[in-house]
Amino acid sequence: MKIEQQRGISVTSSVMTFERDGITFNLLDTPGHEDFSEDTYRTLTAVDSAIMVIDAAKGIEPQTRKLFEVCRLRSVPIITFVNKVDREGRPCFDLLDEVADMLALDVSPQSWPIGMGGLFEGILDLSTGSASRPEGGSREFLGKVDATPALPDEVTEEVELAQAGYPEFDLDAYRSGDLTPVYFGSALKNFGVTELIEAIARHAPPPRPQPSEAGEIAPERDEVSGFIFKVQANMDPQHRDRIAFMRLVSGTFKRGMKLTPSGLGKPLAVHSPILFFAQDREIADTAQPGDIIGIPNHGTLRVGDTLSEKNEIRFTGLPNFAPEILRRVVLKDPTKTKQLRKALDDLSEEGVIQVFYPEIGAQWIVGVVGQLQLDVLVSRLEAEYKVEAVLEMAPFDTARWISGSDAALREFTDFNKANLARDRDGHAVFMAKSAWDVGYQQEKNPDLTFSATKER
Repeated sequence: MKIEQQRGISVTSSVMTFERDGITFNLLDTPGHEDFSEDTYRTLTAVDSAIMVIDAAKGIEPQTRKLFEVCRLRSVPIITFVNKVDREGRPCFDLLDEVADMLALDVSPQSWPIGMGGLFEGILDLSTGSASRPEGGSREFLGKVDATPALPDEVTEEVELAQAGYPEFDLDAYRSGDLTPVYFGSALKNFGVTELIEAIARHAPPPRPQPSEAGEIAPERDEVSGFIFKVQANMDPQHRDRIAFMRLVSGTFKRGMKLTPSGLGKPLAVHSPILFFAQDREIADTAQPGDIIGIPNHGTLRVGDTLSEKNEIRFTGLPNFAPEILRRVVLKDPTKTKQLRKALDDLSEEGVIQVFYPEIGAQWIVGVVGQLQLDVLVSRLEAEYKVEAVLEMAPFDTARWISGSDAALREFTDFNKANLARDRDGHAVFMAKSAWDVGYQQEKNPDLTFSATKER
């Protein structure tokens, strides 16, 4: 995207598939900024393990802490990779202690950098039974190819302290989310990357069961089922395409199969499912549980939709969160109202923003988690939809989805119409001026529920 090129950051999750040694890896790369934690949360519903990359030169940054919290909310097993150890940075022990404190779990170093801070010479492999260290063999130095240098005394002492002070790797503890193996490396100099990929292949869990309204759905189930965790519009601006990304949960998918989306109610033939290999696309003839396939569509598939053969399954766990920032959208050209409505609906489906249509007043309101999402919104409106708009302060601080009996909702609506809106699904939303306002209305209306999340 234009804004990604300008700022040198990623603002949306990307998907890529690759194979190595007969194993298929489905890589979902999330934005590395806390303002996109909602997108990260939804993406994590589709993965079985996460790889957290830390910059050794900078240490653990504030946005990384937020993403760690998201991983913990999803109970996703984490492998930690400390990158850029060839540069001046934080001491290894400090980084390990920070990871342990932040995640509230055990850390187990699997490698150790030799000569950090400009004198980097390689990685000492501490793991056992790996490709670089046969079972029972001595530690292997992954460094200079001419000869393995004698390790300085201070390095030997560090390694002994690390192995004595931190627990050994335990597969069950890692897969249950109680321990993270830590690998050190330098992607630029290609140290430690191979070991990381081998660790993922060796330790990361296979496709796991997914929660649904009827209980967990196992990957061994014969019926083909999956859920949409991401929608991306305009990936190819010349064709105005729209791709829905589905995590296959069970069964063997075959190209041309008819699956019924829970939000549509009638079967949809999937003729051109896509696998992504970097910037290249390939048509997927088959897919197995754990695979991610892209389904081209014209707005019929949305985030949170379940696709299945019998339309009897509803996967859960893909919520919308109450926005922390609300803004009014004002068009520079009032004749482009229709284009703005289309753009806001599209971007809301993707999860870039949430959009609310007030019961009184014509100015629509967008809600986001972080300020950077607003910059993305304005940039994409102009670049992809040719709509110029400005964002103004809204008279509200947050929003809550309200639910209850028809009578209770009707009575509340009659007295609070000026503070009510509808989201893009038509659900009632209370627009609150403050957190106190939310508490007051909850106390005054005990028959209603004011929710900070809504299942998509």
